[in-house]
Amino acid sequence: MLQLHRMKNHGSVNGGGRPSADEDQVNEEEDISRLAISTLQAREEEIARKKMEVKERVELQLGRAEEATRRLAQIWEDLEELADPLRKEVATVRKKIDVVIRELKPLGQSCQKKEKEYKEAMEAFNEKSKEKALLMTTLMELLSESEKLRMKKLEELSKNAESVH
Repeated sequence: MLQLHRMKNHGSVNGGGRPSADEDQVNEEEDISRLAISTLQAREEEIARKKMEVKERVELQLGRAEEATRRLAQIWEDLEELADPLRKEVATVRKKIDVVIRELKPLGQSCQKKEKEYKEAMEAFNEKSKEKALLMTTLMELLSESEKLRMKKLEELSKNAESVH
């Protein structure tokens, strides 16, 4: 990369201050790489934001469900006071079991859905990370090969220039 930087400076001085096509391509590839990285970061931030929104909605719904459960429980207890004391305790326990069962089912489904979404997002993230690494390796190989070819061409031009004298 240091040699590439030197070549860019050398090209700017000898080329009348205008960048070569190779430099434009390198700059364009760097811009594409930066854009890809920023796009990936934006996607990660969007996933985190959506996750927080879903979490807040679930917490809000849980709060409403708990309030409704308390009100129903109070009504149920008021009704049970009219019956025999043992019956009241049995009914209270059954009611609590029913409430817990009703609360567990959607929570379990929500957990499974969120785990699936998380795994899919993580797999997509890992795939993109691998793709980025592969592309970065390819880019570095191309830059190295380009530098070798330019150096070879410069040596040929130098020999041609010496043979003209």
